[in-house]
Amino acid sequence: MTTIDAPLSVDKPRSPHRPAARRSNFELYSWLFMRLSGVLLLFLVLGHMLIMLFLDGGVHRINFAFVAGRWASPFWQFWDLTMLWLAGLHGGNGLRTVINDYSRKDATRFWLKMLLYVSVLLTVGLGTFVLFTFDPNIG
Repeated sequence: MTTIDAPLSVDKPRSPHRPAARRSNFELYSWLFMRLSGVLLLFLVLGHMLIMLFLDGGVHRINFAFVAGRWASPFWQFWDLTMLWLAGLHGGNGLRTVINDYSRKDATRFWLKMLLYVSVLLTVGLGTFVLFTFDPNIG
């Protein structure tokens, strides 16, 4: 009979690099945000697709006048703004997780996340600007 002197436990695959005193619940809140925003996005996107593609004649009626009329209502502005913000933040948070999981060097992780934050900020900011400054009388 042989005996093995190997330890019976395996180290955790993601051992914390930082001391426990500096850790926060950011990742927990990020995980919760992904689940809640995903459910809300599912409702908003399916409602958007139902209205745009199937009700009142389908996709053939969508043109500049339709969008202008839709964005004249505060309800639809709020609907589209919520969808824009949730999609931008949900996607940015998911990509942040991928960067954290797969980038090996700290400098690479830092610059990829800075690029991500700037692109999300520009996309959401520009979309919000267009949504609130849209002029249906252009041209």
